Amino acid sequence: MEQLPRIGGRQVVLRPITEADTHHIVTWRNTPSVVQNFIFREPFTEEMHRHWLATKVASGQVVQYIIEEKETGRPVGSVYFRDVDPQNHSAEYGIFIGEADARGKGYGTETARLFTEFGFAKLGLHRISLRLLAENLSARRSYEKAGFVQEGIFHDMVLLDGRYRDIVFMAKLAKE
Repeated sequence: MEQLPRIGGRQVVLRPITEADTHHIVTWRNTPSVVQNFIFREPFTEEMHRHWLATKVASGQVVQYIIEEKETGRPVGSVYFRDVDPQNHSAEYGIFIGEADARGKGYGTETARLFTEFGFAKLGLHRISLRLLAENLSARRSYEKAGFVQEGIFHDMVLLDGRYRDIVFMAKLAKE
């Protein structure tokens, strides 16, 4: 895979993840305000992240970036495409803003726009899908602003914290 570019926006800069980002990822992924929006909720370790980098990212099955505040250069979260399928030109989108004071500033929406444009233009994707917990309304609004549309709701799909939760599926297609 060729060298991945940095992606600049108005408020954020996206850069390819490196092993040096492990501490940030592990810290963010174990923060309760981040964990509550994930379906996978097991404690996340440095070993798990390094394995993810060595197997999924290194093989191209995952394309992962760090979100930085443009003004300060501070890492505030991560965005990725997982299950990249070169045959069907599709991938699943994921994002989290790990720094609490960086939420609610539009970073997630801008990142979604920038990263999906990158996925279509540079990675040759045609379809980018995502899934989220139905109660995560702020994420849903952000995804809609970035051009994702709801495709369906799977009721009681996962059991989290002792109760069943609905999962919303959304997608965005490349402009024909």
